[in-house]
Amino acid sequence: MGYLFALLIVLSSTSSLYAAALTFGVVPQQSQTELLNNWQPLISYLEKTTGEQIVLKTEPTIEKFLAVLYAGGYDIAYMSPYHYLIAHKKQGYTAQVRDEKNLAGILVVNKKSGINDLSMISGKRFLFSSPDAFAATLLIKYELLKIHNIDINSEKSIHYVNSQDSVYKGVARGVGDVGGGIERTLDDLSDTKTKESLTVLYKTKGYPSHPFALKPSVTDQTKMKIIKALLELPPYLTASLKMKHIIKTNDSEFNKIEDITKFLP
Repeated sequence: MGYLFALLIVLSSTSSLYAAALTFGVVPQQSQTELLNNWQPLISYLEKTTGEQIVLKTEPTIEKFLAVLYAGGYDIAYMSPYHYLIAHKKQGYTAQVRDEKNLAGILVVNKKSGINDLSMISGKRFLFSSPDAFAATLLIKYELLKIHNIDINSEKSIHYVNSQDSVYKGVARGVGDVGGGIERTLDDLSDTKTKESLTVLYKTKGYPSHPFALKPSVTDQTKMKIIKALLELPPYLTASLKMKHIIKTNDSEFNKIEDITKFLP
């Protein structure tokens, strides 16, 4: 009886510790393996620096990530500016810090495709990671229409795949002719053969990058520790995440993308 009682206490304590852990969600622009390799060192750093228990939660697709995010399922989340606008309205997430480097979308093609100008993309097969990925889909569609008068929304050959890694591999293998992404995920691509087969056809203008946002339920004391730790992120971590320098941000920085989202179907 004494052993059983002690075991119940241990299990109860373990359960309480896990329940107290902060969940950290990252938009799955890459495969889950790549996400774990790139982001777990940051989680370990935050735990050591803040003294908080933090669990990295990954989802197989952007759609599943958004379902959890919009339901308030993460305490800390790294997301696109567009997803942030919605998460802020739905759950009160607040942007705290972001990478100093602005965010831009890119269109990639296979080097052997013969496509070397935007005038050649009409009627081609497009691959994107998600319908509402901010830079990798929305910015590209917006600029193609507003700046270049190319409306790919009217094309029937747009296909969405699980991640930007899948976009790059699909274009490399001829599944798609043109693919949307961002420079960081292309640089991070571990598949050397795929990476070397691609070339960047187009790059959008720069906009405020993905914010690290916190849920309102995170206490002020914990919030301050996390923000401080992120602002003091060591160079080896910013380099591994392909970030330049972490700076403070706020909601007003992301107001400028409201016009872009209004245009989108």
